[in-house]
Amino acid sequence: MAPTAQDFQSALEEAFKSAQNQGEAYIDIKSGDLHKRVGEYPGSNHRMPVCCDIMKRNMKTADQILQQPPKGQGASLVIRYKCHHYRVIFRFCKLVV
Repeated sequence: MAPTAQDFQSALEEAFKSAQNQGEAYIDIKSGDLHKRVGEYPGSNHRMPVCCDIMKRNMKTADQILQQPPKGQGASLVIRYKCHHYRVIFRFCKLVV
């Protein structure tokens, strides 16, 4: 099944959380690497435009595009996110058995 926007969002949030936990000031994320982590890339069911859109939607003022393909949405898109801008909100759920 092709990845959804939520799949890319979740993988991006995991990357932010990991970088924060390691005390990093920033994290560089390449769209091709993010898509491979989520799945279906490379392949005929890829959703690279969705992946790139989610990456761009998560940008804040201090973040920057380091590399961008000519059409703007491809596997070579690289965005540097400043880690201190992101807060991962954990939701605690009661497990009912």
